[in-house]
Amino acid sequence: MEKRRTVPIALNVDSHSAALLEDTVDEFLWAANYVTRHAFDGEYVTTSKTTLHDDTYEDVRDETALHSNHVQAARNKAAEACKSVVEKWKQGKKGSMPHFTSPHLVYDHRTATFHDEYVSLATVDGRIEADYVLPDEERDTPHAEYFFSDEYETTGAELHYSNGNWMLHIHCKTDVESDTPEQATENGTVLGVDLGVTNLAVTSTGSFWTGDEFDHWRREYETRRGSLQQCGTRWAHENIQSVGRKEEGRFTITLHRISNDLVAEARTHGCSVIAFENLTDIRERTGASWGHKWAFNRLYEYVEYKAAEYGINVAQVDPENTSRRCSTCGFTHPDNRDREDFECLKCSYENHADYNAAKNIGLRYLRRNQTGSGGGAPVGVRLNSGTLNANGAYDPPAEDSARAGVHAESPPL
Repeated sequence: MEKRRTVPIALNVDSHSAALLEDTVDEFLWAANYVTRHAFDGEYVTTSKTTLHDDTYEDVRDETALHSNHVQAARNKAAEACKSVVEKWKQGKKGSMPHFTSPHLVYDHRTATFHDEYVSLATVDGRIEADYVLPDEERDTPHAEYFFSDEYETTGAELHYSNGNWMLHIHCKTDVESDTPEQATENGTVLGVDLGVTNLAVTSTGSFWTGDEFDHWRREYETRRGSLQQCGTRWAHENIQSVGRKEEGRFTITLHRISNDLVAEARTHGCSVIAFENLTDIRERTGASWGHKWAFNRLYEYVEYKAAEYGINVAQVDPENTSRRCSTCGFTHPDNRDREDFECLKCSYENHADYNAAKNIGLRYLRRNQTGSGGGAPVGVRLNSGTLNANGAYDPPAEDSARAGVHAESPPL
Protein backbone atom coordinates (compact mmCIF):
# COMPACT_ATOMS: atom_id res chain seq x y z
CA MET A 1 0.00 0.00 0.00
CA GLU A 2 1.00 3.62 -0.46
CA LYS A 3 2.19 5.74 2.46
CA ARG A 4 2.10 9.53 1.97
CA ARG A 5 3.60 12.35 4.00
CA THR A 6 3.61 16.15 3.66
CA VAL A 7 6.65 18.02 4.98
CA PRO A 8 6.40 21.81 5.46
CA ILE A 9 9.72 23.61 4.88
CA ALA A 10 10.30 27.36 5.20
CA LEU A 11 12.16 29.03 2.33
CA ASN A 12 14.69 31.84 2.41
CA VAL A 13 13.51 34.02 -0.49
CA ASP A 14 15.28 37.24 -1.52
CA SER A 15 13.29 40.31 -2.55
CA HIS A 16 13.72 39.79 -6.33
CA SER A 17 12.64 36.14 -6.13
CA ALA A 18 9.76 37.06 -3.82
CA ALA A 19 8.44 39.54 -6.38
CA LEU A 20 8.52 36.88 -9.10
CA LEU A 21 6.76 34.36 -6.87
CA GLU A 22 4.10 36.93 -5.97
CA ASP A 23 3.46 37.61 -9.66
CA THR A 24 3.24 33.87 -10.33
CA VAL A 25 0.82 33.33 -7.44
CA ASP A 26 -1.36 36.19 -8.70
CA GLU A 27 -1.55 34.71 -12.19
CA PHE A 28 -2.17 31.21 -10.80
CA LEU A 29 -5.12 32.50 -8.75
CA TRP A 30 -6.39 34.45 -11.76
CA ALA A 31 -6.24 31.29 -13.87
CA ALA A 32 -8.08 29.19 -11.27
CA ASN A 33 -10.80 31.83 -10.93
CA TYR A 34 -11.09 32.21 -14.73
CA VAL A 35 -11.68 28.47 -15.10
CA THR A 36 -14.19 28.54 -12.25
CA ARG A 37 -16.18 31.36 -13.83
CA HIS A 38 -16.25 29.45 -17.10
CA ALA A 39 -17.44 26.30 -15.30
CA PHE A 40 -20.41 28.24 -13.87
CA ASP A 41 -21.16 30.07 -17.13
CA GLY A 42 -23.92 27.84 -18.42
CA GLU A 43 -27.08 25.96 -17.56
CA TYR A 44 -25.04 23.35 -15.69
CA VAL A 45 -21.77 23.59 -13.79
CA THR A 46 -18.94 21.94 -15.71
CA THR A 47 -16.77 19.70 -13.50
CA SER A 48 -14.96 17.65 -16.16
CA LYS A 49 -11.23 18.47 -16.20
CA THR A 50 -11.01 17.42 -19.84
CA THR A 51 -13.84 19.73 -20.89
CA LEU A 52 -12.48 22.63 -18.84
CA HIS A 53 -9.03 22.06 -20.33
CA ASP A 54 -10.38 22.15 -23.88
CA ASP A 55 -12.42 25.28 -23.16
CA THR A 56 -9.91 27.37 -21.19
CA TYR A 57 -6.32 26.22 -21.72
CA GLU A 58 -5.51 28.41 -24.73
CA ASP A 59 -7.20 31.45 -23.15
CA VAL A 60 -5.17 31.14 -19.95
CA ARG A 61 -1.92 30.63 -21.87
CA ASP A 62 -2.66 33.76 -23.89
CA GLU A 63 -3.52 35.89 -20.86
CA THR A 64 -0.73 34.74 -18.50
CA ALA A 65 2.93 33.85 -18.52
CA LEU A 66 2.33 30.69 -16.50
CA HIS A 67 4.18 27.44 -17.18
CA SER A 68 1.89 24.95 -18.93
CA ASN A 69 1.90 22.71 -15.85
CA HIS A 70 0.81 25.64 -13.67
CA VAL A 71 -2.08 26.22 -16.07
CA GLN A 72 -3.10 22.58 -15.70
CA ALA A 73 -2.74 22.71 -11.91
CA ALA A 74 -4.97 25.82 -11.77
CA ARG A 75 -7.55 24.03 -13.90
CA ASN A 76 -7.47 21.01 -11.57
CA LYS A 77 -7.95 23.27 -8.53
CA ALA A 78 -10.97 24.88 -10.16
CA ALA A 79 -12.49 21.58 -11.27
CA GLU A 80 -12.19 20.04 -7.81
CA ALA A 81 -13.71 23.12 -6.15
CA CYS A 82 -16.62 23.14 -8.59
CA LYS A 83 -17.20 19.43 -8.02
CA SER A 84 -17.32 20.06 -4.26
CA VAL A 85 -20.05 22.69 -4.73
CA VAL A 86 -22.11 20.34 -6.89
CA GLU A 87 -21.83 17.64 -4.21
CA LYS A 88 -23.16 20.14 -1.65
CA TRP A 89 -26.15 20.88 -3.87
CA LYS A 90 -26.87 17.16 -4.19
CA GLN A 91 -27.00 16.98 -0.38
CA GLY A 92 -29.41 19.91 -0.21
CA LYS A 93 -26.80 22.32 1.15
CA LYS A 94 -26.03 25.84 0.03
CA GLY A 95 -22.99 26.46 -2.12
CA SER A 96 -21.77 29.34 -4.24
CA MET A 97 -19.20 29.72 -7.00
CA PRO A 98 -15.71 29.24 -5.51
CA HIS A 99 -13.28 32.15 -5.55
CA PHE A 100 -9.60 31.58 -4.78
CA THR A 101 -7.85 34.26 -2.70
CA SER A 102 -5.40 32.41 -0.42
CA PRO A 103 -1.85 32.90 -1.84
CA HIS A 104 -0.68 29.47 -2.96
CA LEU A 105 0.84 27.74 -5.96
CA VAL A 106 0.94 24.06 -6.97
CA TYR A 107 4.23 22.54 -8.17
CA ASP A 108 5.12 19.22 -9.77
CA HIS A 109 8.38 17.75 -11.08
CA ARG A 110 8.20 19.88 -14.21
CA THR A 111 7.92 23.15 -12.28
CA ALA A 112 10.04 22.36 -9.21
CA THR A 113 13.42 20.69 -8.79
CA PHE A 114 14.33 19.59 -5.26
CA HIS A 115 17.97 19.67 -4.19
CA ASP A 116 19.64 18.84 -0.87
CA GLU A 117 19.86 22.44 0.35
CA TYR A 118 17.59 24.41 -1.95
CA VAL A 119 14.70 24.20 -4.40
CA SER A 120 14.40 25.56 -7.93
CA LEU A 121 10.92 26.91 -8.73
CA ALA A 122 9.38 27.99 -12.03
CA THR A 123 7.89 31.49 -12.14
CA VAL A 124 6.32 33.70 -14.80
CA ASP A 125 9.83 34.91 -15.68
CA GLY A 126 12.25 32.01 -15.46
CA ARG A 127 13.30 30.08 -12.38
CA ILE A 128 14.32 31.19 -8.91
CA GLU A 129 16.31 29.31 -6.28
CA ALA A 130 15.46 29.40 -2.57
CA ASP A 131 17.37 27.82 0.31
CA TYR A 132 15.58 25.62 2.82
CA VAL A 133 15.29 26.98 6.38
CA LEU A 134 15.67 23.81 8.44
CA PRO A 135 15.51 23.17 12.21
CA ASP A 136 18.78 22.89 14.12
CA GLU A 137 18.04 19.26 15.02
CA GLU A 138 18.96 16.90 12.20
CA ARG A 139 17.27 13.81 13.63
CA ASP A 140 13.67 12.97 14.53
CA THR A 141 12.20 15.65 12.25
CA PRO A 142 9.79 15.15 9.33
CA HIS A 143 12.50 16.60 7.07
CA ALA A 144 14.99 13.87 7.98
CA GLU A 145 12.42 11.08 8.23
CA TYR A 146 10.63 11.70 4.93
CA PHE A 147 11.99 14.42 2.64
CA PHE A 148 15.68 13.54 2.97
CA SER A 149 15.04 9.80 3.27
CA ASP A 150 16.03 7.48 0.44
CA GLU A 151 12.88 5.46 1.17
CA TYR A 152 10.54 8.28 0.09
CA GLU A 153 9.88 9.72 -3.34
CA THR A 154 9.09 13.43 -3.70
CA THR A 155 5.93 13.79 -5.79
CA GLY A 156 5.36 17.55 -5.78
CA ALA A 157 4.65 20.47 -3.48
CA GLU A 158 2.35 23.37 -2.72
CA LEU A 159 3.82 26.81 -2.02
CA HIS A 160 2.04 29.04 0.51
CA TYR A 161 2.61 32.67 1.47
CA SER A 162 1.49 34.06 4.83
CA ASN A 163 2.68 36.81 7.18
CA GLY A 164 5.74 37.49 5.02
CA ASN A 165 6.79 33.83 4.99
CA TRP A 166 7.11 31.40 2.09
CA MET A 167 6.35 27.79 3.09
CA LEU A 168 6.78 24.84 0.74
CA HIS A 169 4.60 21.85 1.65
CA ILE A 170 6.46 18.98 0.01
CA HIS A 171 4.56 15.76 -0.79
CA CYS A 172 6.42 12.47 -0.32
CA LYS A 173 5.33 8.87 -0.75
CA THR A 174 6.61 5.31 -0.42
CA ASP A 175 5.18 1.81 -0.80
CA VAL A 176 4.86 -0.24 2.38
CA GLU A 177 3.28 -3.50 3.44
CA SER A 178 0.47 -3.04 5.93
CA ASP A 179 0.91 -4.95 9.19
CA THR A 180 -2.68 -4.29 10.26
CA PRO A 181 -4.39 -7.38 11.70
CA GLU A 182 -7.36 -8.44 9.56
CA GLN A 183 -9.80 -8.03 12.42
CA ALA A 184 -8.85 -4.35 12.75
CA THR A 185 -10.37 -3.53 9.36
CA GLU A 186 -13.03 -6.23 9.01
CA ASN A 187 -16.25 -5.48 10.87
CA GLY A 188 -14.45 -3.01 13.10
CA THR A 189 -15.83 -0.04 14.97
CA VAL A 190 -15.99 3.73 14.42
CA LEU A 191 -14.03 6.28 16.42
CA GLY A 192 -16.00 9.53 16.46
CA VAL A 193 -13.99 12.77 16.76
CA ASP A 194 -15.41 16.19 17.63
CA LEU A 195 -13.28 19.28 16.92
CA GLY A 196 -13.62 22.59 18.75
CA VAL A 197 -12.01 25.69 20.19
CA THR A 198 -11.88 24.89 23.92
CA ASN A 199 -10.99 21.27 23.18
CA LEU A 200 -9.21 20.80 19.87
CA ALA A 201 -10.30 17.17 19.68
CA VAL A 202 -12.52 14.84 21.71
CA THR A 203 -13.13 11.19 20.86
CA SER A 204 -16.05 8.86 21.45
CA THR A 205 -13.71 6.88 23.70
CA GLY A 206 -13.56 9.86 26.07
CA SER A 207 -10.07 11.20 25.27
CA PHE A 208 -9.63 14.99 25.28
CA TRP A 209 -6.96 17.21 23.70
CA THR A 210 -7.33 20.70 25.11
CA GLY A 211 -6.84 23.84 23.03
CA ASP A 212 -5.24 25.82 25.90
CA GLU A 213 -1.68 25.48 24.63
CA PHE A 214 -2.69 26.23 21.05
CA ASP A 215 -4.58 29.38 22.12
CA HIS A 216 -1.75 30.53 24.39
CA TRP A 217 0.87 30.40 21.66
CA ARG A 218 -1.47 31.84 19.02
CA ARG A 219 -2.02 34.91 21.21
CA GLU A 220 1.67 35.07 22.06
CA TYR A 221 2.76 35.09 18.40
CA GLU A 222 0.06 37.62 17.50
CA THR A 223 1.38 39.94 20.22
CA ARG A 224 4.95 39.54 18.99
CA ARG A 225 3.98 40.30 15.39
CA GLY A 226 1.95 43.32 16.47
CA SER A 227 4.89 44.78 18.42
CA LEU A 228 7.29 44.23 15.52
CA GLN A 229 4.90 45.73 12.95
CA GLN A 230 4.83 48.96 14.95
CA CYS A 231 8.61 49.30 14.53
CA GLY A 232 8.43 49.34 10.73
CA THR A 233 12.16 48.64 10.31
CA ARG A 234 13.81 46.07 8.07
CA TRP A 235 15.04 44.28 11.19
CA ALA A 236 11.44 44.10 12.43
CA HIS A 237 10.23 42.75 9.07
CA GLU A 238 12.85 39.98 9.14
CA ASN A 239 11.87 39.11 12.70
CA ILE A 240 8.18 38.95 11.74
CA GLN A 241 9.16 36.29 9.20
CA SER A 242 11.09 34.43 11.87
CA VAL A 243 8.13 34.58 14.27
CA GLY A 244 5.85 33.20 11.54
CA ARG A 245 8.18 30.26 10.91
CA LYS A 246 8.40 29.48 14.63
CA GLU A 247 4.62 29.70 14.98
CA GLU A 248 3.90 27.29 12.14
CA GLY A 249 6.66 24.97 13.33
CA ARG A 250 5.29 24.85 16.88
CA PHE A 251 1.71 24.28 15.71
CA THR A 252 2.79 21.65 13.20
CA ILE A 253 4.55 19.67 15.94
CA THR A 254 1.47 19.93 18.17
CA LEU A 255 -0.87 18.74 15.42
CA HIS A 256 1.44 15.86 14.51
CA ARG A 257 1.38 14.77 18.16
CA ILE A 258 -2.42 14.90 18.36
CA SER A 259 -2.82 13.08 15.04
CA ASN A 260 -0.46 10.34 16.23
CA ASP A 261 -2.52 10.02 19.42
CA LEU A 262 -5.80 9.81 17.48
CA VAL A 263 -4.49 7.06 15.20
CA ALA A 264 -3.08 5.21 18.23
CA GLU A 265 -6.48 5.55 19.93
CA ALA A 266 -8.18 4.00 16.91
CA ARG A 267 -5.69 1.14 16.75
CA THR A 268 -5.92 0.46 20.49
CA HIS A 269 -9.70 0.10 20.26
CA GLY A 270 -9.73 -1.89 16.99
CA CYS A 271 -11.44 0.84 14.95
CA SER A 272 -11.64 0.54 11.18
CA VAL A 273 -12.86 4.12 10.70
CA ILE A 274 -12.11 7.52 12.23
CA ALA A 275 -15.07 9.84 11.64
CA PHE A 276 -14.86 13.65 11.77
CA GLU A 277 -17.55 16.23 11.19
CA ASN A 278 -17.45 17.94 7.80
CA LEU A 279 -14.98 20.83 8.05
CA THR A 280 -16.45 23.06 5.33
CA ASP A 281 -18.35 25.51 7.57
CA ILE A 282 -16.70 24.73 10.90
CA ARG A 283 -15.75 28.36 11.59
CA GLU A 284 -19.37 29.45 11.42
CA ARG A 285 -20.56 26.56 13.61
CA THR A 286 -17.92 26.80 16.32
CA GLY A 287 -16.91 30.45 16.29
CA ALA A 288 -13.37 29.33 15.54
CA SER A 289 -10.67 31.70 14.32
CA TRP A 290 -8.92 31.37 10.96
CA GLY A 291 -6.02 29.81 12.89
CA HIS A 292 -8.29 27.14 14.33
CA LYS A 293 -9.75 26.39 10.87
CA TRP A 294 -6.21 25.95 9.56
CA ALA A 295 -5.42 23.64 12.49
CA PHE A 296 -8.56 21.53 11.96
CA ASN A 297 -7.81 21.03 8.27
CA ARG A 298 -4.18 20.23 8.91
CA LEU A 299 -5.08 17.80 11.73
CA TYR A 300 -7.53 16.00 9.44
CA GLU A 301 -4.89 15.69 6.71
CA TYR A 302 -2.34 14.30 9.17
CA VAL A 303 -4.79 11.75 10.59
CA GLU A 304 -5.89 10.74 7.09
CA TYR A 305 -2.47 9.79 5.77
CA LYS A 306 -1.21 8.31 9.04
CA ALA A 307 -4.32 6.15 9.48
CA ALA A 308 -3.98 4.84 5.92
CA GLU A 309 -0.71 3.21 6.94
CA TYR A 310 -2.71 0.89 9.21
CA GLY A 311 -5.64 0.30 6.90
CA ILE A 312 -7.93 2.67 8.83
CA ASN A 313 -10.32 4.82 6.83
CA VAL A 314 -10.92 8.49 7.67
CA ALA A 315 -14.18 10.18 6.72
CA GLN A 316 -16.31 13.27 7.30
CA VAL A 317 -20.03 13.30 8.12
CA ASP A 318 -22.78 15.91 8.12
CA PRO A 319 -22.34 17.87 11.39
CA GLU A 320 -25.95 19.10 11.63
CA ASN A 321 -27.22 18.91 15.23
CA THR A 322 -24.40 16.64 16.45
CA SER A 323 -23.92 19.02 19.40
CA ARG A 324 -27.66 19.25 20.16
CA ARG A 325 -28.69 15.62 19.72
CA CYS A 326 -28.75 13.22 22.64
CA SER A 327 -26.50 10.26 21.84
CA THR A 328 -28.60 8.07 24.15
CA CYS A 329 -32.23 8.66 23.13
CA GLY A 330 -31.84 10.78 19.97
CA PHE A 331 -33.86 13.75 21.20
CA THR A 332 -32.62 16.94 19.53
CA HIS A 333 -33.08 20.42 20.97
CA PRO A 334 -30.91 23.58 21.20
CA ASP A 335 -31.41 23.74 24.97
CA ASN A 336 -29.88 20.29 25.44
CA ARG A 337 -26.47 21.98 25.34
CA ASP A 338 -25.22 24.76 27.60
CA ARG A 339 -21.63 25.54 26.60
CA GLU A 340 -19.61 22.48 27.70
CA ASP A 341 -22.50 20.81 29.53
CA PHE A 342 -25.02 18.50 27.89
CA GLU A 343 -28.24 17.41 29.56
CA CYS A 344 -31.03 15.85 27.52
CA LEU A 345 -34.38 17.49 28.19
CA LYS A 346 -36.13 14.21 27.44
CA CYS A 347 -34.16 11.38 29.05
CA SER A 348 -31.93 13.47 31.40
CA TYR A 349 -28.70 11.99 30.03
CA GLU A 350 -25.80 14.20 31.22
CA ASN A 351 -22.22 14.38 30.03
CA HIS A 352 -19.60 16.68 28.52
CA ALA A 353 -21.09 18.30 25.41
CA ASP A 354 -18.06 17.59 23.20
CA TYR A 355 -18.01 13.94 24.23
CA ASN A 356 -21.71 13.63 23.41
CA ALA A 357 -21.02 15.25 20.00
CA ALA A 358 -18.15 12.81 19.30
CA LYS A 359 -20.49 9.88 19.88
CA ASN A 360 -23.09 11.42 17.56
CA ILE A 361 -20.47 11.88 14.84
CA GLY A 362 -19.57 8.21 15.12
CA LEU A 363 -23.24 7.20 15.10
CA ARG A 364 -23.92 9.28 12.00
CA TYR A 365 -21.14 7.53 10.09
CA LEU A 366 -22.31 4.14 11.38
CA ARG A 367 -25.92 4.67 10.25
CA ARG A 368 -24.83 6.09 6.91
CA ASN A 369 -22.73 3.01 6.15
CA GLN A 370 -24.77 0.17 7.61
CA THR A 371 -25.39 -2.52 4.97
CA GLY A 372 -27.39 -4.92 7.09
CA SER A 373 -25.30 -7.87 5.89
CA GLY A 374 -21.88 -7.35 7.39
CA GLY A 375 -19.64 -6.92 4.38
CA GLY A 376 -16.92 -5.24 6.40
CA ALA A 377 -19.17 -2.38 7.60
CA PRO A 378 -18.42 -1.11 11.13
CA VAL A 379 -20.65 -2.66 13.80
CA GLY A 380 -20.60 0.06 16.43
CA VAL A 381 -19.21 3.33 17.75
CA ARG A 382 -16.28 2.68 20.04
CA LEU A 383 -16.50 3.96 23.61
CA ASN A 384 -13.90 3.67 26.35
CA SER A 385 -15.67 0.49 27.41
CA GLY A 386 -18.05 -1.22 25.01
CA THR A 387 -19.77 0.23 21.97
CA LEU A 388 -22.92 1.97 20.78
CA ASN A 389 -24.83 0.09 18.08
CA ALA A 390 -26.63 1.75 15.16
CA ASN A 391 -29.72 2.27 17.33
CA GLY A 392 -27.70 4.10 19.98
CA ALA A 393 -27.99 1.23 22.46
CA TYR A 394 -24.99 0.43 24.66
CA ASP A 395 -23.27 -2.92 24.12
CA PRO A 396 -20.89 -3.90 26.95
CA PRO A 397 -17.46 -5.42 26.25
CA ALA A 398 -17.48 -9.09 25.38
CA GLU A 399 -15.91 -10.08 28.68
CA ASP A 400 -18.71 -8.29 30.55
CA SER A 401 -21.61 -9.56 28.49
CA ALA A 402 -21.86 -12.77 30.50
CA ARG A 403 -22.19 -10.84 33.72
CA ALA A 404 -25.62 -10.08 35.01
CA GLY A 405 -27.35 -7.28 33.08
CA VAL A 406 -24.67 -4.61 32.73
CA HIS A 407 -26.35 -2.21 30.25
CA ALA A 408 -25.81 1.24 31.71
CA GLU A 409 -22.90 3.15 30.23
CA SER A 410 -20.33 4.62 32.59
CA PRO A 411 -19.08 7.94 31.17
CA PRO A 412 -15.35 7.60 30.37
CA LEU A 413 -14.39 11.01 31.76
